[in-house]
Amino acid sequence: MKYTSLPSLLFFSSFLLILSACEENYTPKPRGYFRIDLPEKSYQVFDDATHFSFEYSVNAQIEKDQSDESSVDWFTVHYPQLHADLYLSYKQVDSNLPLFLEDARTMAFKHLPKANSISDSVFYTSADVSGLFYFINGKGVASPIQFYVTDSTNNFLRAALYFNFRPNNDSISPVIQHLKADLLHMVETFRWKKPAAEKK
Repeated sequence: MKYTSLPSLLFFSSFLLILSACEENYTPKPRGYFRIDLPEKSYQVFDDATHFSFEYSVNAQIEKDQSDESSVDWFTVHYPQLHADLYLSYKQVDSNLPLFLEDARTMAFKHLPKANSISDSVFYTSADVSGLFYFINGKGVASPIQFYVTDSTNNFLRAALYFNFRPNNDSISPVIQHLKADLLHMVETFRWKKPAAEKK
């Protein structure tokens, strides 16, 4: 009578378990994303005192760049909870509005290589507040929303939204939609400051 050693028996049992495991059907799971808790919407007023005012999220902070370049005023709207920044640049119009409009279009279409599509939407909120939104769609697009606001005669403001991480816009689509609503509200409440001579 032959006896099988314990190590051989263990090896044979392990081999059978591996073979039986390989025969099980595997069903791939659909891709999932982390849940994103979005803050409740509430707004506060930002008043530049010189050029414009608007309402923005209470969950954001605005920082003005103390640049020495007198022709451009820079502002950054930080959304720390959403890891996003909205960059604003203000310029005075002096018979150069077509140049500013073309620059805004060029900056938006720089993202075309990674975009699935770019759609635009014109808006008018009052006689002296109008502009254009660029909605840039695509998984790897760095700036999904850009826009400009102008009164066509004296003032021009361009804005671009960026995230502080490598973009995957499929997974952060709820965040983009949340910020889109905030930016639409910003534009709806946007007001230019009148020059001192016009206030009298």
